[in-house]
Amino acid sequence: MKTIGFIGLGTMGKPMAINLLKNGYNVTVYNRSPEKMDELALLGADTSSSPADLARSVEVLFTNVSNDQALLDVIYGASGVLEGTHPGLTVIDCSTVAPQTSRRIHEELASHMVDFLDAPVTGSKPAAEAGTLVFMIGGNAEVFEENRDLFDALGSKMLYMGPSGSGSSSKLAHNTMVGINAAGLAEGLSIAVKSGLDPEMFLEIVLAGSANSKQAELKGSKIIGRDFSNQFSLQLMLKDLLLASQLTQQFQLPSPMLNSAAALFQMGLAKGLGPQDLCSVVQCYEDWMQEKIEPKQADEPSGDDESAAAPDTKERRRNTRISLNIKLQLSVYQWEQEGSFSGQNIEGNLVDLSESGLQIVSRFPLARDMFIVIHFPKEADLPPITGKIIRIESKNNEFRYGCMMSGLPPYIRIKLEDYIKQHSSEQA
Repeated sequence: MKTIGFIGLGTMGKPMAINLLKNGYNVTVYNRSPEKMDELALLGADTSSSPADLARSVEVLFTNVSNDQALLDVIYGASGVLEGTHPGLTVIDCSTVAPQTSRRIHEELASHMVDFLDAPVTGSKPAAEAGTLVFMIGGNAEVFEENRDLFDALGSKMLYMGPSGSGSSSKLAHNTMVGINAAGLAEGLSIAVKSGLDPEMFLEIVLAGSANSKQAELKGSKIIGRDFSNQFSLQLMLKDLLLASQLTQQFQLPSPMLNSAAALFQMGLAKGLGPQDLCSVVQCYEDWMQEKIEPKQADEPSGDDESAAAPDTKERRRNTRISLNIKLQLSVYQWEQEGSFSGQNIEGNLVDLSESGLQIVSRFPLARDMFIVIHFPKEADLPPITGKIIRIESKNNEFRYGCMMSGLPPYIRIKLEDYIKQHSSEQA
């Protein structure tokens, strides 16, 4: 089995190196901050004192660093990879850098009889952890085929895009669309909230309609839940947009949408949001409209308010649904390694249907952002529905879970509401 080196144990590099270990490869790691190597060492990786020493000891060397200069330092710097090259070494760079940087390194390493692939990835941190990254690869096609087993260990799809630099060009074009979609999501949610709409209900429309995107699926609930924990940072998104802008300038290609997205993320960086997830850029809009994008709270009636004795229709429906107590079966799956899952079925009760999803009570502890499959009673004649846990409340050894139903077709939503209405009338 090939000996593998890995340089760069950041948000993406660390889970990628872990997955190589899980797949049985002998992995040696290096990181500029030595403490980041400790966890990998506990998992069985060897550590190296420099990129040069690491290059000398392996057959294939992965790099995944933050920007062009960091990559150039790893290759050309003191005790860099160039000092440790040997014929037959293959370097696979998964960083997002300018195509000319990839081509420069390819030509330099080729003069030392070393192969080089630019192989940036898409999928962010969750995909890196799950081993479901998508690789876009530039370089020699034969070298790619020789190392397909490594890409299989790290990703669910790998596409050979062409000669050196093609992978990097693909990534910049791809992340141009990511940045524009993220900006569109933030702007659309802002318009909805400023119009007095419930953002959870609006997001459900987005996920079910033609405005849906991967950004809406991955970041919509994070924005509404005010979870800006980093999966792919705002500062890295901005870096990629600026690299893409440089590329379009070389082509003399107008890119008004790219430029607008880059300007928005630059504002986010100026606000100090750089280390947060890219979806934190929505805070720029919140500043402009002086309002946060968060779940709409129902007005609490005062004790002497006439409305307290006659709640509105929406609140009556909600109170009715809380007493539903429809028994459910929930399938919970846990990823173990590439191609392998473990799972179990647990019991739960449906207690409420909100605008954005379901509220389920169970005695079984689950985690935020976990996906579950919800099975309804046979008489409901409903297919299994996938939900994502976005809120958790615990009380008296029970857990109340708010589950967002991602991309639920409108006809299934109507069928679900009809079933709940029928069940409510039977319980009355």
